[in-house]
Amino acid sequence: MISAAFIRRPRLAVVIAIVITLAGAIAMLRIPVAQFPDIVPPRVQVTASYPGASAAVVEAAIAQPLEAQIVGVDKMIYMKSTSGNDGSYSLTVSFAVGTNPDTATVNVNNRVQTAIPQLPQAVQVQGLTVIKRSAAILQFMNLYSETGKLSPVYITSYATINVLDELSRVPGVGQALLFGKLNYSMRIWFDTQRLTSLNLAPSDVVQAIQGQNVQAPVGRIGARPVSDDQQFQLNVQTQGTLTTPEQFQKIVVRANPDGSVLRVSDVARVEMGAQNSDTETRINGQPSVGVALYLAPDANAVATAAAVGRTLERLSARFPEDLKARVVYDSTVFVNDTIKEVARPSSWW
Repeated sequence: MISAAFIRRPRLAVVIAIVITLAGAIAMLRIPVAQFPDIVPPRVQVTASYPGASAAVVEAAIAQPLEAQIVGVDKMIYMKSTSGNDGSYSLTVSFAVGTNPDTATVNVNNRVQTAIPQLPQAVQVQGLTVIKRSAAILQFMNLYSETGKLSPVYITSYATINVLDELSRVPGVGQALLFGKLNYSMRIWFDTQRLTSLNLAPSDVVQAIQGQNVQAPVGRIGARPVSDDQQFQLNVQTQGTLTTPEQFQKIVVRANPDGSVLRVSDVARVEMGAQNSDTETRINGQPSVGVALYLAPDANAVATAAAVGRTLERLSARFPEDLKARVVYDSTVFVNDTIKEVARPSSWW
């Protein structure tokens, strides 16, 4: 019996025990923690926007043409779409486990390009987005004003310019998405009674704004071919697109035969405000903007969360006064605790 050999030779038993203990200690420090196998199908998301449209109009104008082209794309298993009453559209295409997400994204994008000519012009102007995204949510965080001095519109603008791009570039982050974002926009509120009395429709004002709020390429003065005595060449620049409410108020809607003009300020009120106020986010009663971080396919959640923490710490040093960031949900807390329990030495050591 093997046990009898160790009983008769205790020194051999002690040496083997020491070797096994040392091998286990070295393995615990050197062998990496293996990842779980891929069990969630990779996904590709297509988003579009049709301003002013209802959910039924979005479904008929966007969902049907897009889905008719995308259905049957290589290795697709199913897809799910959502049409909102705010004009938003989202389509999630799921692929078989093991499919290369980059290849799936390219295949879906090729199908989307064939459907674009069938979409309304307003949707084409807004643009469509095709991205790969894991179903796994990495973190939810909030950017908020600690005392309420900063407005949600300002927080959204600052997060879009200074925070969102930095988080999106963190290795392992599939997408950084703002929740309840309130983008700056020029808001024009029509006086409907005034429009009716002047025999005008809102479309007339919209056409006037589109025709006069442009970046015009007006060319150069003194460019070839000119005579040899021309010594200077000048690039002509115009004012460009309008940026202030006062400039929009001065847009001419109609010129009357008597020489008078009708301007936007005569039939509407112009102000700078949020593009969409349907969603409001608060933390501890103070205005905030939520940020959702989605994990990229095949990314390590623990390493990605650590990199996001370092990036957020670096960005926080440049935050404006009264702006704070807080992670309200972290999916890696359970994973980290589990790893610590597995790697923790036994109590008898």
